[in-house]
Amino acid sequence: MTLEARHIQFENATTLCHFDILVADDFVLTELAGVVDVLMIANRVSVRPIFEWTYRSLAGGYMRSRTGALVETKPLPERPEADYLFVLGNSNPDNPALSVGNRLRRYIHRDAQVFLLAEAASRYIAEFGDKHASVTTHWENSALQRERHISFQAGTALAVQDGSVVTCAGMEATVDITLALIGKHVSAAIRNTVADIMLHERIRDFSTQQPFSGTRGTRTGDGELDECIDLMSANIEDPLPINEIVGLLGISNRSLERKFRTYLDTTPNTYYRELRLAKANNLLMNTTLSVREIGLACGFGSGFSGLYKTFFGITPLVMRKQRRMSRA
Repeated sequence: MTLEARHIQFENATTLCHFDILVADDFVLTELAGVVDVLMIANRVSVRPIFEWTYRSLAGGYMRSRTGALVETKPLPERPEADYLFVLGNSNPDNPALSVGNRLRRYIHRDAQVFLLAEAASRYIAEFGDKHASVTTHWENSALQRERHISFQAGTALAVQDGSVVTCAGMEATVDITLALIGKHVSAAIRNTVADIMLHERIRDFSTQQPFSGTRGTRTGDGELDECIDLMSANIEDPLPINEIVGLLGISNRSLERKFRTYLDTTPNTYYRELRLAKANNLLMNTTLSVREIGLACGFGSGFSGLYKTFFGITPLVMRKQRRMSRA
């Protein structure tokens, strides 16, 4: 996608993508952070907010995590308007609030996608699961449920999508699931920048096996593409020519182009440019470096302000002013 097309995409993104996050007493705080922190950082890295969220519970009010943190929630709506629903896991696998199968249908009927994490997934599988359908949950929950229900069957992938319902392992894999999800709404460069800010070394795809199996996947689905992105990330200030990168990787330009198209739906040059712009935007928001210094730090010897405006639709100075005013 060209810079101009990306700019049009940003300009047309006037409607925020909304998440409902369903919690119950004893919810898993790690999973809440795995959703909300990714969305919050994505909003910060992007030129304007893209995501919003609402904390929900069956009846509303304050819900307490198993670590004692309180979250104020609103009741589940009769007519949901969210694009996505996340149902968090729970330290009590028998918590009756996890039995929300009928309520999920309200979201599904309104074309929302539902993500069930850990205990929420295992409860759904036990109550509504088809033994022939592909599903997953945290491996501990699988062991527990198999002791209770001989017929309980679940895989060991991080997540499995079956139509509008995605069953997930939960815990720290929630970050991977949310990063994969925001990839539908932001560029691959911005998504990977969010992961870098979180010090999340590798974005695991849905099919990655849970760690207890000892299987190690790749960041993008392709090892050579991983190496290419690592080279780009390590050379922001002095960008490497693509010809030099393919030489270091030992592959052809055409092969690298094909990998970027297949796995990230972009080109190497576009990805590299957007990666540097995302880094520049982060420096703009979180440092006192001048616009010129930021441009140089991100490999833009000249024309940085114009390129930034072409991509984000606003100049760096105006963007910095707006963000500072919003924090005042």
